[in-house]
Amino acid sequence: MSEPLHAHSALRLRLLLSAVFLPLFLAGAAYFGQWAAGTGPGDSPGRGMLVVVAVVCAAFALLAAADLLVVVRRLRAERGTPAPR
Repeated sequence: MSEPLHAHSALRLRLLLSAVFLPLFLAGAAYFGQWAAGTGPGDSPGRGMLVVVAVVCAAFALLAAADLLVVVRRLRAERGTPAPR
């Protein structure tokens, strides 16, 4: 059994990825939402598909934001600085 008792993820990499992808997913949600709002009947892609893509982008943005908060809290805990309340 070579697995460590307290495994750690690469927090700095998670911080970088969350910081990069959060604004991208937010921009994607806004872009696809605006595109969906401007579509008419018979347009391709249809409004429903664009709304689904916008919602998926928004969900990924929420996950990236949550991960960003978790990583920042863990990095502060490693440094010994108190987390803001």
